[in-house]
Amino acid sequence: MEKTGWTPLPHSDEDLERAKSVPDTPQTRASTYRLAWNDEEFMTRRELRPVRLQLELLKPEMILAERGIRSTVILFGGARIPEPGGEAWAAKNETQKRNLEKNSRYYDEARKFARLCSQHSAASYYREFVVVTGGGPGVMEAGNRGADDVGAPSIGLNIVLPHEQAPNPYVTPELCFNFHYFAIRKMHFVMRAKAVAVFPGGFGTMDEFFETLTLIQTGRMERVPVILFGKEFWKHAIDLDYLAEQGTITPGDQDIIDFVDTADEAWDIIRRFYTL
Repeated sequence: MEKTGWTPLPHSDEDLERAKSVPDTPQTRASTYRLAWNDEEFMTRRELRPVRLQLELLKPEMILAERGIRSTVILFGGARIPEPGGEAWAAKNETQKRNLEKNSRYYDEARKFARLCSQHSAASYYREFVVVTGGGPGVMEAGNRGADDVGAPSIGLNIVLPHEQAPNPYVTPELCFNFHYFAIRKMHFVMRAKAVAVFPGGFGTMDEFFETLTLIQTGRMERVPVILFGKEFWKHAIDLDYLAEQGTITPGDQDIIDFVDTADEAWDIIRRFYTL
């Protein structure tokens, strides 16, 4: 009788199990004897960088596909923005403390916006409009928390940094990823994105925001709603009209972006864009 799923060659996990039963000798303890893909010292060599890049692209892609997740809504924003009433832990002076506390209202708006996205996502059994954040504190935590409020899964794309980065407790554990390469992490942000919500933030937020704008403006990414939360903040942080006046962007490129102050405004833009 033919064996179901039988293969004449053992799988890698079977080989790994067999390797545990070999005699303990100087030869078997040598790093050269380890299976190449199970040898951390080998896998982290500089020469293996192309392989690591491929693995960081492949691992989340396979897991998200197995989960059936087809589209996402990105929440970008500052790690340093506290929950209302929380400590402005990143403030270096009184001015920063005052402004971070003022901007804490965007924590609530991010949380509410994530709830709205997730409630709609439930209609597709959480395959469409799944919330994805950078997985850390601040606005990212608010996004994952909003999904958790309504029992929805959410994705966290963490990255190894010297500070400010550890998974917040609201990311769905099975969808909590960690990256070494910023470039691959950015790819996973936009590969499934149906909308991009950007909250007040610093260099990291600006980097993610402008990269998304560039992809849309150059036609390398389909047009999706790009929504900036905080009209007053962004009026001071960037001046796209000035860039258009200077001729460094095409007049009309500013129209890629919508400015809002509330979660309801943002969800209404997405609802109208996709005729939901």
